Amino acid sequence: MPPNEKLQPSSPQRRTPSDRQTEVTSSQDSRAWHTESAETVRRSWQTGPEGLDESAVKRLQAEYGPNVYKLENGNTFLKRLAAQINNLLIFVLLAAALVTMLTGHQLDAVVILAVVVLNVVIGLYQEGKAEKSLQAIQKMLAPKAQVMRNGRLITLDAEALVPGDLLVVASGDNLPADVRFVETVNLQVDESALTGESVPVTKQIDPVAADASLGDQLCMGFSGTLVTQGNAKAIVVRTGMQTEMGRIGRMLKEVQSTRTPLVQSMEKFSRWLTVFILGFAACLFAYGYGFIGMALPEAFMAVVGLAVAAIPEGLPAILTITMAIGVQSMARKRAIVRRLPAVETLGSVTVICSDKTGTLTRNEMTVQSVVTTDQTLEVSGTGYAPQGEISVVHGNNAVHAAPDPSASPDNPVSRDTSSGGQPVHPDSPGLTLIGLTSALCNEAALQEEPDGNWTLTGDPTEGALLTLAMKLGLDLTQIRKESQRIAHMPFESEHRFMATVHRASDLPGSGGTQSEAVILLKGAPDKVLTLCTDEMGQDGVGRDLDMAYWNEQIEQQASQGRRVLGFAFRPDVTGVDQKNIHTHARDLTFLGIVGIMDPPRDEAIEAIDKCHRAGIRVKMITGDHAGTALAIARSLHIGNGERGMTGAELERLDDQALREVVREVDVFARASPEHKIRLVRALQANGEVVAMTGDGVNDSPALKQADIGIAMGLKGTEAAKQAAEIVLTDDNFASIVNAVEEGRTIYDNLKKSISFLLPINGGESMAIGLAILLGVALPITPLQLLWINMVSSIGLAMVLAFEPAEPGIMSRAPRNRHDPLISRFLIWRILFVSTLFLCGIFGLYNLTLAQGADIDTARTVAVNALVCMEVFYLFSVRYLKAPSFTWIGIQGTPRVLGAVGLVVALQIIMTYTPFMQTWFATSALSVGQLGTIVAAGVALLIILELEKLVTRRSRKPETRHT
Repeated sequence: MPPNEKLQPSSPQRRTPSDRQTEVTSSQDSRAWHTESAETVRRSWQTGPEGLDESAVKRLQAEYGPNVYKLENGNTFLKRLAAQINNLLIFVLLAAALVTMLTGHQLDAVVILAVVVLNVVIGLYQEGKAEKSLQAIQKMLAPKAQVMRNGRLITLDAEALVPGDLLVVASGDNLPADVRFVETVNLQVDESALTGESVPVTKQIDPVAADASLGDQLCMGFSGTLVTQGNAKAIVVRTGMQTEMGRIGRMLKEVQSTRTPLVQSMEKFSRWLTVFILGFAACLFAYGYGFIGMALPEAFMAVVGLAVAAIPEGLPAILTITMAIGVQSMARKRAIVRRLPAVETLGSVTVICSDKTGTLTRNEMTVQSVVTTDQTLEVSGTGYAPQGEISVVHGNNAVHAAPDPSASPDNPVSRDTSSGGQPVHPDSPGLTLIGLTSALCNEAALQEEPDGNWTLTGDPTEGALLTLAMKLGLDLTQIRKESQRIAHMPFESEHRFMATVHRASDLPGSGGTQSEAVILLKGAPDKVLTLCTDEMGQDGVGRDLDMAYWNEQIEQQASQGRRVLGFAFRPDVTGVDQKNIHTHARDLTFLGIVGIMDPPRDEAIEAIDKCHRAGIRVKMITGDHAGTALAIARSLHIGNGERGMTGAELERLDDQALREVVREVDVFARASPEHKIRLVRALQANGEVVAMTGDGVNDSPALKQADIGIAMGLKGTEAAKQAAEIVLTDDNFASIVNAVEEGRTIYDNLKKSISFLLPINGGESMAIGLAILLGVALPITPLQLLWINMVSSIGLAMVLAFEPAEPGIMSRAPRNRHDPLISRFLIWRILFVSTLFLCGIFGLYNLTLAQGADIDTARTVAVNALVCMEVFYLFSVRYLKAPSFTWIGIQGTPRVLGAVGLVVALQIIMTYTPFMQTWFATSALSVGQLGTIVAAGVALLIILELEKLVTRRSRKPETRHT
């Protein structure tokens, strides 16, 4: 066997360089390294204590290439530009511009082309910046690594690492590749960005089961994760695209972003409208040119006029403006929108899939309970601030107590509010020692910032214990200064506890001599119990250890999703030092246990209840343990709090079975990136509009797959932010609910804008079509129609984007994404209002001609009549079914009145200024003609109000406007 093949454990044949770039699985990741012993891994890669030699490195570099993420993004500017032009309505406008130019109407052609350019630019702006998720993942690769090669410890670029390298890591290092640990000393790794685990994971060298989830592969380390404590030696087993981080990058590359419900509705509407316009135009052209003998240029211009009239050129601009206004409103509510269509999508969300850590919870571990030999104490308060209450539970009766200013290390007290506020001493000796152990057997540090917030340096669990010590009345600075360590045993996975030794005379209330010492110890409760011979009673005297009682209490705490730690001590020890502490850490007295949890956000509970009232289901998808996830779900009112599913269980389901499961199950634990994508796809296959929240790299593929991805701005990774459409600046689930309300408001306002614009275009089209059918001159020219559609119509429709939310908007069910954008009611309204506009345009045009005016004056009257009817229709469309003849309806808002004033001013300029008269073929109008125009607008509003009255009487009463 060639030497090179000895260094690639499971490679059946050599691959070409092209294969290495495109192959999804390789010899690096096809082998379950977590199931094999450290010695087997060493032999597989032929890695000795001195590391690899240069010849082996060169062979492996040739085989596996550099340790980089090759995640190019092919969505170039030209592709995005082509996508914007690839639209049927755009093609119709381009064809109209070409025909107009060929018939000698260059000015009209230039204006039409300007409209096309404006719409394309708006579309590119909507799309925003190119996807940057892949580049964000690439930045997570550690730039440097310490490696043993040829017997020397060297520092080199992470790009130069190869499988088989012997890596040396210490606290503060980012892992530059996927590794198999072969030696560990007190090693803990923060894998939250990859797995969602809320606390650092203690690593070991022993192999684990083949079906262990990513978070349970304790002998493995993964690229992009952070070593928070200890040091280790590890063998690199996967590099570049074959690492877990690279695998997520591949998933991101393969995930196709979903189209928003509005985009889908607009595409369907555009196809329908284009087919209708082309069919109608072709029929009218055939009729005009073939039957009534219109000249070819005249027939072409008539058809162009029809196309310009029928196409709502201002609609893309209005949609963009409405969504942009929503973006600004959401930003004020701490939700930053990265892609405009996402604004509207929120309004149709039916399911929110949320990560647990940092989104639904505070991502700050908190001691919630302390159990001693005779009682259980509940500890309130969240985070690391030493604020909260202590409740001593006697059976089912709780004695509420707040930390007392008179409390001291010798005398931690609680207030019994049921007995006149007299101080009580709930198991004072045991609590004192638990508090001392929390403060002294601890490597973390807490610091109060000037703004009153408390920040942690070190392990979150140890930070929670420091807070408990302060709640029990201890001054951390003073107690640590006075009680210096004599010796200590750091926490290691082999013995699963930490111990410190202090002079008894330095500890408050001990009464010991200078020659005596006290051992304080904390760790896994089952391990600590094996080191104990008795337990401390309430009177401070040792008694027989009741294992059944403690096992029951440990199980009860764990069932509530809490991480459990056991506490013990040994007094009156002599002759102990750093060298022999391990021999003295036995024959201990058990003090009790504490239950620690990352508590849910208070505001998240209220927000989830709001979601339920709005018809939105909330599902928790987390990498944390099932017990913890279910406990948090119960407190947050997610699901029934009893049924959950793990990633291992999910893997046994096919896609059809999973679609059925997601209808019922709301809590998913130990979920990998693949699991999250499958869950999102299953929900989408069931017709749900899915919002996905997350903060880790492991969330990025699901964020991109979801209808709308929502990333955390404070604690979220850059990869998650770039994969998402919305970023929360406060990492608060409640902000999502506020954004959903804004999204619903935006959709309502978009519907109002469509209800405003389409009848106007319908009336214009009918007027042009009727003129062709009658064989008479067009009442409005194509250039005049473009002016109306792109200036006055947009100016008036824009104010509808500022309409406030309707009452009860969050008490109605989400809209069905399959509901057509143009409802039956809206179709009736378009036909009815279009007919009224037709009567006004054609009626006043012919009336003016009958009064002896020339055609330019008649067309000017028709143009101004159309704009005047738009103004009055604006007041009506703000309340489609409710009456507009109210003081608020007539008065409108300052923006409505401002838009009306602007449009009137523009029409005066168009009608009376010489250069505009030259461009648009307009003429000055008399006062009598202006009065007739205003009368037409008033008549339109009266007719629409009568129609609303009839509609209201024929329908059941409604509690809100539509």
